[in-house]
Amino acid sequence: MDQNRVYVTGHKHPDTDSVASAIGYAFYKRANGIKAVPCRLGKLSAETKYLLKRFGFEQPMLLEDARFKLGEIDLDEPVSIAPDKTLREAIQILQKNNRQICGVVNKEGKLLGIVTRSDAADISMGDTDSTSKLLQGTPPECISKAIDGRIIYNDPLTHINGKVGVIPMTSMGLDQFDVKERIVITGDDPKAQEDLIRRGAGVLIVVRAESIAPNVIEVAKEYHCSVIISGHGTMNTSRYVYFAPRVSSIMTDKPVKFYASELVEDAGRKMLRSRFHAYPVIDDNEKLLGYVSRYHVMNTGSKKLILVDHNEFAQSVKGIEKAEVLEVIDHHRINDFSTNRPVAFRNEIIGSSATIVATIFRENQIPLPKNLAGLILGAILSDTLKFQSPTTTPKDIATAQFLAGIAGLDIDEFAMDMFSVSANIKGKTVSELLNQDIKFFNIDGCKTMISQVIVTSADTARAMEHQVQDILDTFTKKKGLDLCLMVFTSILENGSVVYASGDKAMWAFEAFPNKPGETRTLQTGMLSRKSQILPRLTAVVQKYS
Repeated sequence: MDQNRVYVTGHKHPDTDSVASAIGYAFYKRANGIKAVPCRLGKLSAETKYLLKRFGFEQPMLLEDARFKLGEIDLDEPVSIAPDKTLREAIQILQKNNRQICGVVNKEGKLLGIVTRSDAADISMGDTDSTSKLLQGTPPECISKAIDGRIIYNDPLTHINGKVGVIPMTSMGLDQFDVKERIVITGDDPKAQEDLIRRGAGVLIVVRAESIAPNVIEVAKEYHCSVIISGHGTMNTSRYVYFAPRVSSIMTDKPVKFYASELVEDAGRKMLRSRFHAYPVIDDNEKLLGYVSRYHVMNTGSKKLILVDHNEFAQSVKGIEKAEVLEVIDHHRINDFSTNRPVAFRNEIIGSSATIVATIFRENQIPLPKNLAGLILGAILSDTLKFQSPTTTPKDIATAQFLAGIAGLDIDEFAMDMFSVSANIKGKTVSELLNQDIKFFNIDGCKTMISQVIVTSADTARAMEHQVQDILDTFTKKKGLDLCLMVFTSILENGSVVYASGDKAMWAFEAFPNKPGETRTLQTGMLSRKSQILPRLTAVVQKYS
């Protein structure tokens, strides 16, 4: 995780101005040495996708939450071990990486369980009877690995009861020792080795030896006893042999774990209910990604955000109140914006946020690349409806002409190409049209939503009347809205057709009345949601509130 990364984001249900402004301002910040990343808060419109493709830009990253998720922070490396490895190998991995926990994973990297230093300590300090049960099913291969040994003879019928015996060479002989089906550790005495095998030793471990006598191996074959030469002396062999069980036999198979999609702050709260040093983090396919501890939680700060084309938290990313807002670049009203510390706030009475972004480049004498100039030009034309919106200012027009010169574009031809894409609703459902460009407002307690759809002709909207009204009624109830508008805007006809739903729908019809004898009158000159539709609607709402 790069704590210095800055996320530049527009509003929910992003339009072209929101996306282009985020891309442009992130470019500007990077030119000034800031690690800025442009973001989006939802699906892109056909118009925005067209512009991004035309000028060679990738879609900005989708920012789902202003709070950090576990998958976004630096975790401890995903140190792991296979389930068929020995506990001794797991201990070596833990020591080498200075870790308290090691994940047990399959060949695909899927987490099966965990093994910890505490597991090793329990075996080291625990009663040998409990450890013997683990050794019962342990094959000679694992025993050999645990003691750094060499298998001289591996009998497929070897059977051990899990008990371990260290047999010293004494004058009293071997009669006093019970070795049947045990793991027996002995010295380099062929006669004693042969005798131990005949007495029923399950596995014979020989210390301080370079080889095993041929006659001992023959007896081992006869009595189905595997023979191993240890890589250590008697003391360490007797210690390490207890770490021969497979990891799968001792691992915790249902550990406390977290998914990468979980919020860091949520993981921190869950950690308070347990006492482990570290916890595995996995992806949606259960693949181990790393480990998180309280250290990571305590050292994770807040995401740094720059808001463009909006300032209302209700229109911004989820969890924004937990983020650190550094700047705002906007041209809308200032409503519920508040921060705990001072921020750079630039709000202008202008037709497009992209105009402000382009102005910042000029003010600071930072050259605009040709493709970025084209993208920002498209945003200005989109938000001002090719200068027909009443929010358009001379500065928008002058900036657009300046950008067109850099990009080598004819504004009229470029606008025609762009609006032919945005006005093309062929193949889209009414529900898709409703959701592609929506904004929510709270007008004196009246919960309101306005969706705007660009069409070539108002007749297109009239032809879908029943479908539109049904979808709009359903959406209004689902969202618990008082008033919901779906506005079809024809730039060519310089007007809009309005549909309304909700308990306060009559207020919309008062704000946008039909002419006598008409049901869907074209509201001539009504193009801008921000400066025409919303203000007229607000006036009526306030009249009755």
